[in-house]
Amino acid sequence: MIKNKLPETNLTLDDFQYDLPEELIAQSPVEPRDSSRLMIVDRENQKISDISSFRENINYLNEGDVLVINDTRVIPARIIGKRKYRYDSSSNSKVLTNSSAPVELLLLKQLENNIWETLAGPGKRAKIGDIISFGDDLLRAEILDITENGCRKVRFSYDSENENLFSILDTLGTVPLPPYITKKLDDPERYQTVYSKIKGSAAAPTAGLHFTKDLLDLIQKKGIKIVPVLLHVGLGTFRPVKVEKITEHQMHSEYIEVTEDACNIINECKRNGGRVIAVGTTSCRTIESASDENGILYPVKTETGIFIYPGYKFKITDALITNFHLPGSTLLMLVSALAGRDLILDAYKHAVSEKYRFFSFGDAMMIL
Repeated sequence: MIKNKLPETNLTLDDFQYDLPEELIAQSPVEPRDSSRLMIVDRENQKISDISSFRENINYLNEGDVLVINDTRVIPARIIGKRKYRYDSSSNSKVLTNSSAPVELLLLKQLENNIWETLAGPGKRAKIGDIISFGDDLLRAEILDITENGCRKVRFSYDSENENLFSILDTLGTVPLPPYITKKLDDPERYQTVYSKIKGSAAAPTAGLHFTKDLLDLIQKKGIKIVPVLLHVGLGTFRPVKVEKITEHQMHSEYIEVTEDACNIINECKRNGGRVIAVGTTSCRTIESASDENGILYPVKTETGIFIYPGYKFKITDALITNFHLPGSTLLMLVSALAGRDLILDAYKHAVSEKYRFFSFGDAMMIL
């Protein structure tokens, strides 16, 4: 697993807090996707600008630049079932139960074949050895282990030879929206990017939600190459920081892939003096994880636990398109590392005063 050497810092969790009125948390996406607002954060001139719509980001992209996207696809990772068997330690056997109490699993990361890391609730109904049944036994999950952070390692099983786990999830599962979104999403596809492709995420790489296929076509016609990388979004991206000294925070690992073709295009862009613009913090974390200290990107298929906060030296990323992030989050720390904490907090204060929409379905920021 890739982990970065943490830079020294005196910054604490309190240094990444800001006041956000609850009414500014976006509960639904705008239509069309690229009509959301856009804030430009100019690092060189320490300037913040308001742009009327996201589609105008094309005016800030130059021929020869590369736009890096994360083509992961969110799976219906939230499933609710009932405990069918409980493990009885006294007899070292599984005992059939008649429990009707619900047990919820949220699939976080595929470990191997049908073995996944999950969040379980309530935990007392998901102990080691227990078997949970979903959809009249269409799917079963055996609790294999409980990790240090309380996640459940489970093995899924099913009877039908014509099914696989993803097809069963399509039947039984729902796409898990963040807890701060309380409004039901009419079209689940609006929580997918238009370029989503490879199933495996528990949450969307939300900066990419602003792009339409038409906008992407216009960007390519302008001479900007669009390069996909992969990070399956799991607990690492959204796990809250609970320690005051941020260097003590432990990132949860997430799976990444960077192809040789992606490396060739991005490395050529850097050699030619073009900019590498990451769409979202997940794309940024992926290319930063897969690069060396000389700014060369390499093909990888691995796990990353990279933690980026002020003091980090970016090796590949020149600019970033991102949403507005939760107070005290590792995502806010990442954008602060790129733009500077003071400038970012000024930008967030400005966003609040101008009533930008925040978080997953909110407006966007482009850090140049």
